[in-house]
Amino acid sequence: MAKTDEQVRRLREEMAKHGRQGKAAARAGMSRMTARKYLRVSRYPSQLRKPHTWQTRQDPFAEDWADLAARLQDAPELNATTLLEYLDGKKPWRYRGCRLLRTLQRRIRRWRAKEGPPKDLFFAQDHRPGEAFQTDFTYAAELGVTVQSRPHPHLICHVVLPYSNWEWGTVCHSESMAAIRRGVQAAAWKLGRVPEYHQTDNSTAATHDLSTGKRGFNEEYLVLMRHLGMTPRTIQIGKKHQNGDIEAANGVVKRRLRQHLLLRGDFDFESEASYESFVQGVFEKANRLRSERVSEELALMRALPARPLPEHREVPAKVAPGGTIRVDHNAYSTHSRLTGEWVRVRVFDERLEVYYDGEKQMEMPRLHGRGGHSINYRHVIWSLVKKPAAFARYRYRADLFPTETFRRAYDAIQKKKAGRPGDIEYLRILHLAASTMESKVEEALQALLSARRVPEADRVKEIVEPKRPDVPNLPPPVVDLLGYDRILHMKREAAF
Repeated sequence: MAKTDEQVRRLREEMAKHGRQGKAAARAGMSRMTARKYLRVSRYPSQLRKPHTWQTRQDPFAEDWADLAARLQDAPELNATTLLEYLDGKKPWRYRGCRLLRTLQRRIRRWRAKEGPPKDLFFAQDHRPGEAFQTDFTYAAELGVTVQSRPHPHLICHVVLPYSNWEWGTVCHSESMAAIRRGVQAAAWKLGRVPEYHQTDNSTAATHDLSTGKRGFNEEYLVLMRHLGMTPRTIQIGKKHQNGDIEAANGVVKRRLRQHLLLRGDFDFESEASYESFVQGVFEKANRLRSERVSEELALMRALPARPLPEHREVPAKVAPGGTIRVDHNAYSTHSRLTGEWVRVRVFDERLEVYYDGEKQMEMPRLHGRGGHSINYRHVIWSLVKKPAAFARYRYRADLFPTETFRRAYDAIQKKKAGRPGDIEYLRILHLAASTMESKVEEALQALLSARRVPEADRVKEIVEPKRPDVPNLPPPVVDLLGYDRILHMKREAAF
């Protein structure tokens, strides 16, 4: 077994201490004969090894390498798997079934190092204090965080000052303009100053002009930059390394968050607000170690404007005859009384707020992506029980099953009353849930399904509605007014 330089160094140290070769060899972990060899020469094992210049087997690609090299010369991006498939098609009797992929990969790597095209170099940059914010989104679902025991997939809008590594983050659910506005302003107001530039990658929220489809800055993003007094800049398309500081910091942040979650001993939170407070507490602790360099940056930054921009954008929407509005290509239900009216919708990253005549009417979670729908059965059931035939082919029918229990109840009803009668029976149950408490109706449905009974509306109503207590027939009480006269008489006597 080959010996290491460290073992030989230990051998020589032991010999210098006591001069006993056997004892020194044992402590260095080698035999007497090996120790004698290394004590006789003045070099270490690494200096005695000869470079491996010979082949242990014949090169399996020697016959076809000239062909492969020519193809690599024309198209250097070709990989070993593709070239091996090419050889297999050309000479199946020679290459089929052979395990030569790793050998070919090594051969191609050596060719690229010796004869391949030049590679792009990355040049280390010195960051100037107070120059720029770098902002990026990082997916944090891998942390395994839950809110009220439910999975909480989310992102973190991460803002970093590259010179000092000061950082801040906010929890969000999409790479939207609302998330950028909230994240950047939260970082700026936490820091108390703003740098000269704000740098992002080519995210859809900031650098796509959706009206023209070109790679320009969105007007909404430019409004934010003008308000904060920062100059926007971005990286080249496909050059993620130009945003390297924030990209590297993303991984560090997630590892740090996981460590603090392990230290906390619980990955579940009461609300998203409490989780975001935890996240920002982790940032606070990390930033305490960067105060010296942060002070250098603050001295060169500009003051903030008087107040931040609102975290939302406001869009008009007309309530359709079906009681729905469309916001960012998604459908939402509203109170039926608003049908036909124009409302103002405030679009936040995680929610929508609907206003009519300057007053807030409702709030709902925001959908992300396109083509989604969020229909609250409480908004439509009052009309649907009057027009039950519409239920069978209602476009948003899937949203009228608030839980899996309601879906199972509908299926059980349809087995007994197929078609429209079953639909009417289910709509009566849904109407009961809207007019009482959904949780109690669900408990009643579960009880009936567990007992293998069809959960008809009347049976559910018997369980849900409290029984009226029997009121006893009591005679009216007789009031003795003479007692009041005696009290007044006693007061007059006491006065005299």
